[in-house]
Amino acid sequence: MQRRTLIQGGCALALAGMTGARAQIAELNDAINKAGRQRMLSQRMCKGYIALVESVEPGLAQQVLERSMAQFDRQLAELKAFAGTPDLRTTYAALEASWGDFRTTLLDGAPGKAGVPAVMAAAGKVLALAHKGTQQFEALQNKPIGKLVNVAGRQRMLSQRMAAFYLASLVPVDPAGARAEIDKARAEFLTGLDFIRNAPEATPKIRDELQLAEMQWVLFDNALQKTAPAGTLRPQSDVFVASENVLQVMDRITTLYSGLKA
Repeated sequence: MQRRTLIQGGCALALAGMTGARAQIAELNDAINKAGRQRMLSQRMCKGYIALVESVEPGLAQQVLERSMAQFDRQLAELKAFAGTPDLRTTYAALEASWGDFRTTLLDGAPGKAGVPAVMAAAGKVLALAHKGTQQFEALQNKPIGKLVNVAGRQRMLSQRMAAFYLASLVPVDPAGARAEIDKARAEFLTGLDFIRNAPEATPKIRDELQLAEMQWVLFDNALQKTAPAGTLRPQSDVFVASENVLQVMDRITTLYSGLKA
């Protein structure tokens, strides 16, 4: 399998796999999954924006950015409609406002180096509120399967966060700070992978997908360790594509866990 080839045949399929067949949220596992996916989308949009700034996989990056924005809008509407407690309604009202600011920042002119710090800051605010909502849905369910859906779903976000900070370090935006964030996310990813791998609820299908996730993680981790010599975009492209591959597999794993009975 070539590192720079998107598994399952390209971005269109990758994105289609994350839209979900259901238009509305029917139960808490699905809510935890979609709430957690909003965390990932905040970092994926950030990654797409920075990739456009650096001309890394520009066609793919534009598609990732546009479709992630549309998906965030759709899922936000679903989550707001499903939020049945005062605390959840407060969180999602705050997330809607923060998302409006983030979207405005993303669309404020053509992507440029000067805009990267503001995009990263706005993405961080959206991430924090999306995580809060995910935690609230998990607490509302209060069952082991909810934690598994939450942790598996967070792996998606961590893959996109590592890629975004890798690209940011080359803009450059605080290279030392970016590397620290990558190292932190890497440690959290490995801890999360160990947790979902050892879960007694893991079905044979989930274990098969976890084996694929581990293989894709090795490729992604190797790409993150490489420097980017002047005049080449190959390392950045490897990181971008490898992060998409990890994301696809982790999204399938999260969906499989969310389909289990609580």
